[in-house]
Amino acid sequence: MTVIGLTGGIGSGKSTVARLFGALGVHWVDADDVAREVVEPGTPALERIAEHFGKDILLPNGSLDRAALRRVVFDAPEERAWLEGLLHPVIREELMRQLTPDNYALPYVMLVSPLLLETNQHELVEKVVVVDVPVDVQIQRTMARDENTREQVERIIDAQMPRDQRLQKADEVVDNSQPIVDVERRVEELHRQFLVAFGQ
Repeated sequence: MTVIGLTGGIGSGKSTVARLFGALGVHWVDADDVAREVVEPGTPALERIAEHFGKDILLPNGSLDRAALRRVVFDAPEERAWLEGLLHPVIREELMRQLTPDNYALPYVMLVSPLLLETNQHELVEKVVVVDVPVDVQIQRTMARDENTREQVERIIDAQMPRDQRLQKADEVVDNSQPIVDVERRVEELHRQFLVAFGQ
């Protein structure tokens, strides 16, 4: 099964583009969803995190307090390295499981990940599709969606791979600053291209 990677900076509209592929019958898995699933209450990963960082890292209902965890690892590179060392292999294994659906007719599936190029997840994919918008559009969309300040959004963008670098690593680009009909047309074009390239 061929895996196509779909990535883009925050606010670029990865989910919108993934849903357009999904409407054409493409099975896709969101790495962010998987990253949440592997630390749900009762999972071995969450137990290890609570042992390592203490019970203060849990909310009263037993789920992970993401904001508290972010605060702990943000300023402590060695703690972040420990956390990534624990989670990345678990996430990768679960991604591989979810990327092999039963009774699936198409020759490719899609891995949607904001950190596709920053982590070793790019090793799982055959081609990289980058969803691209200008940085000011990223900022506007993310502020509107998450009620973050401009400064918060700019910090997140600065922590991600620079736009020009991401575009250099792209095999294909979807310009998501275009009208939605043009984006839909581009997705359909890529879908046809992938069907031919990967054998249907």
